[in-house]
Amino acid sequence: MANIKSAKKRVLVAERNHAKNVAFKTSIKTILKKVVELAKAKDEENLKVALSKAYQLCDKAVSKGILHKNTASRKKSRLTIAVNKLMAQ
Repeated sequence: MANIKSAKKRVLVAERNHAKNVAFKTSIKTILKKVVELAKAKDEENLKVALSKAYQLCDKAVSKGILHKNTASRKKSRLTIAVNKLMAQ
């Protein structure tokens, strides 16, 4: 553990930010799974809302610095491909 007061504070701030980032990433994973389940069930009206929410969360994570922009883009792209494939069946 650090001895200097400012270094101790940085450790605490880093832990707090890490917890927030993990929670945000978990919410993204959850909504992605929900979208896939709705696509499997072919529930189109709820699917559009959930897909929009998933895109919104990915974009918000980029703006907050939680995800890299290419990572968010990749997640959105793969999600769209999966939904289209499931809805075509």
